[in-house]
Amino acid sequence: MEGDLFRAKGPKGTMERRLHPNMKIEIQSGEILVTRPNDERQNRALHGLTRTLVHNMVHGVTEGFSKQLNIVGVGYKVELQGKNLVMQLGFSHPVNVKAPQGLEFEVDPKKNTIVVKGIDKEKVGQMAADIRSLRPPEPYKGKGVMYADERIIRKAGKAAIGAKS
Repeated sequence: MEGDLFRAKGPKGTMERRLHPNMKIEIQSGEILVTRPNDERQNRALHGLTRTLVHNMVHGVTEGFSKQLNIVGVGYKVELQGKNLVMQLGFSHPVNVKAPQGLEFEVDPKKNTIVVKGIDKEKVGQMAADIRSLRPPEPYKGKGVMYADERIIRKAGKAAIGAKS
């Protein structure tokens, strides 16, 4: 801790972040303690936010974060070229996704899965959301890019009631 700059170092890398100056962070006997000056509404909210941000930084540099995406659909596929993704998502052209700094992709082409990995929880989640937004799952056939733990609520198609002649 240097002023309001918090640094976390671990086996996966280093992260740093400026935290709100009202919050006091102390490291005591291997534990990080976040305290607030008083019980005002803003300080209570900042207390929880700061604690979560510090926890995510420590967890990220020690274990890392990952999000898994599944690609479902006939002819939909994904492959890794270098560090970048090349996806066939039913468009007339392949979709290329470049890996931002600090993130990496793992691909299993047989299962059509993508795993986004990194030490920054925000960047991992945002990249997974960006990939999902390229072809969000649709409710009729369930095709598209979806999170591994996402459940798509399916809708019934049109029902023919009676044919008029």
